[in-house]
Amino acid sequence: MSSLSGRRLYYTINAVAGLAIFFFGYDQGMMGGVNTSPDYVRVMKLGYSTYEGPSEGWVVTITEPTRQGGIVSIYYFGTLLGCLMGGILGDRLGRIKTMVLGSIWVLVGAALQCSAQNIAWMLCARVVNGIGTGYLNAIVPVWSAEVATHTSRGAFIASEFTLNIFGVVVAYWLEFGLGFIGEGNTQVRWRFPIAFQILPVLAFMACLPWMPESPRWLVKMGRDDEARVILGRLRSEDGSIEAPQAVLEYEDISATVALEKESAGRNSYISMFFGRSDDGLHVARRVQLSVWLQIVQEWVGIAAITVYAPTIFAEAGYGARKSQWLSGLNDITYMLSTLVAVLTIDRLGRRVGLWWGAVGQGISLILAGAFSRLLKDHPEKASQYGGAAALFVFMYTFIFGATWLTIPWVYPTETFPLEVRAKGNAFGVFGWSIGNGWLTLLNPVMFSRIGENTLHIFGVINFLSIPLVWAFYPETANRTLEEMDYLFQSDSPFVWDEEAHFRKWKEENEKNRQIGRVSSRKEDVVESSDIKDE
Repeated sequence: MSSLSGRRLYYTINAVAGLAIFFFGYDQGMMGGVNTSPDYVRVMKLGYSTYEGPSEGWVVTITEPTRQGGIVSIYYFGTLLGCLMGGILGDRLGRIKTMVLGSIWVLVGAALQCSAQNIAWMLCARVVNGIGTGYLNAIVPVWSAEVATHTSRGAFIASEFTLNIFGVVVAYWLEFGLGFIGEGNTQVRWRFPIAFQILPVLAFMACLPWMPESPRWLVKMGRDDEARVILGRLRSEDGSIEAPQAVLEYEDISATVALEKESAGRNSYISMFFGRSDDGLHVARRVQLSVWLQIVQEWVGIAAITVYAPTIFAEAGYGARKSQWLSGLNDITYMLSTLVAVLTIDRLGRRVGLWWGAVGQGISLILAGAFSRLLKDHPEKASQYGGAAALFVFMYTFIFGATWLTIPWVYPTETFPLEVRAKGNAFGVFGWSIGNGWLTLLNPVMFSRIGENTLHIFGVINFLSIPLVWAFYPETANRTLEEMDYLFQSDSPFVWDEEAHFRKWKEENEKNRQIGRVSSRKEDVVESSDIKDE
């Protein structure tokens, strides 16, 4: 693969990164089916199951929702640890080596999970697997962002999330099919899906030695010649290091590295969080934006919809088997919606995507909850109200996949200085881990206590996110990674002040470039005159 260049190299990197993102989606979606496996429920002592005939199969009744949620959520404690470890190593060892290390953690964790014999074993295995996932979540999006062009960076990462949701789809339908083996009451129903995640991770590891390192990380480490070669391969079809785009990008990266070295004291997590020695680059502000965007991403309702969709459809009046079918179709809708994100994330920008997504999601969740309530109050109209509730669940999933799924993952990869970009994205994964772990633990309790009102709570949070984005999250689409430092140099945290500061810098920078070009032409004329005089 060292001979690839241009679009072929670009798409190959996209596909390889997609393998890791596919694993991530599969790993998340897998536990939804595992939680409904009678043998798993028995081994982990979560409840009991009853056989309801060939049409419905074995139906699980959970009597320990907190224990069930704990097994799911402790995985996110592992991702929290893993992202912090991966962020440190990603900036020190490079993106490729860190992804290899993360993959090893995943393989060990997957092997331990699929062989678990009790809840303590399973909890430990989930933490190990989560650490590996945290490594990959912290580094893979950064690697993708650093090799992509600034005009297609969002679409580059968003296309990987199509594979992410394809992983959710594969996990769901694999587990659905295994539910028909031995009437669904077998160990294979949950042990095989856990073991299956090993395959994409092995494929990912096999490809990594052939992949190019991030040229930005190479410049940061002083390996300029290697960086120029890789930039040439990425930005031209013939791999020329003299390609104009490659040369200009290398110059911008070098200038940014020089700027950031003046404030190298801010490269620890503590320094980043508190903004120590950042010389006006406001890294602490970027940390807060990344952490809270990922937390809010979970609180807009996707944690409930993805993991507990069968519960939602059951509330809508459908039987166990039909609820499973609807959940599977909902995942397919989810996957297809990510293609909308690929087309719009760079064209419309990050802010517009978050705005219209929040409006559509909020309306969908509130209406889904309202129709679920009407279904309980008027059971004689089960087909109408149940169908309407299911429709709005589908609508929510489609809108989320087109907007809030990808943007909170793209944003932290773009906003941090190069010298701490892996650690910066790790803060984003840190927020995602907190939001996800918190809600996977709370969701079973919320649905059991307040039922459809759970959806109303998430619906309201969607609308509350709109002023948050409007005031504090500047646009990053179609701006180079090197321009982000100047965007965040404003002393004010408000978007309008940051944009005004950026426009002023942009105008001054353009003037300086024009002056530089004029000076260069004058020098050429002088040299030409001297030659003629000689």
